[in-house]
Amino acid sequence: MKTAAHMKAAPDDSTPRPDTSDGVLVDPGWLQVRLSDPRVRVVEVDVSPAAYDDWHIDGAVLWNIYADLKDADYRLVGAAALERLVARSGIGPDSTVVFYGYAPAVGLWLMKLYGHPDVRILDCSRDTWRAGGYPWSTAASEPPTGGFRLGNEDCRLRADRAAVREVIGRPGTTLVDVRSAAEYRGERFWPSGGMEPGGRAGHVPSAVHQPIDGIYREDGSFRSAAELRDVFAPDVLAGGGELITYCTIGGRAATAWFVLTHLIGRDRVRVYDGSWAEWGRSPDTPVVAR
Repeated sequence: MKTAAHMKAAPDDSTPRPDTSDGVLVDPGWLQVRLSDPRVRVVEVDVSPAAYDDWHIDGAVLWNIYADLKDADYRLVGAAALERLVARSGIGPDSTVVFYGYAPAVGLWLMKLYGHPDVRILDCSRDTWRAGGYPWSTAASEPPTGGFRLGNEDCRLRADRAAVREVIGRPGTTLVDVRSAAEYRGERFWPSGGMEPGGRAGHVPSAVHQPIDGIYREDGSFRSAAELRDVFAPDVLAGGGELITYCTIGGRAATAWFVLTHLIGRDRVRVYDGSWAEWGRSPDTPVVAR
């Protein structure tokens, strides 16, 4: 439960950082002064409840990627299940939703996919929030049920397995593999180093390898647009062709999409959210390992 020891005095300046894109990134001070605003909902996105249960931003709810967002085949759960998740998170049509945690870009991408207009990312790590003395809690949050209804899926933001198969080697579309070199070469299936029984490690044919290491500062905030452009290869940034990002379960792919779209300003970027967990476990998909 939150105590005075978990609080920090609110700063006078509550505006987003001036170098962010239309306020899509918000700093800790911006969020702190709005935590009691019922129109602001905070969501931690992670792959297990462990970190959230240990502590979380005061009032935040948890979206567990494996339990809440993915089905047994690592595909995105259906719209009905997502709408129930959004409702129990207290999100209404006028809510400002702020994501943080292990994979905040997944949450922002998902809400954009279904048409929510006001979605942000906290521009620092969990550790930076707590070390800065900002409000945190160990009590589970149960906000009033929200009333946001998911709109139609925006096909400009998402690619499924069939769409990826269709664009292999096609001029004008670049498949962007943002995993580690070991995953790309087929030396491991999962980021942790393990292989998958019945799965195949490697990459999608014609995919370029584009790791996204180096996009954060030490405090977990995103680097400047100029610095971020240096992270990406010229053939990813140049031209107006379509990009489709993928990783293992969609977290790094959504992060790359967010950086490219919202911080660098690259158009025509989609996320293959099934990513390698789906592709590498499908018996009929082409795989290159080298």
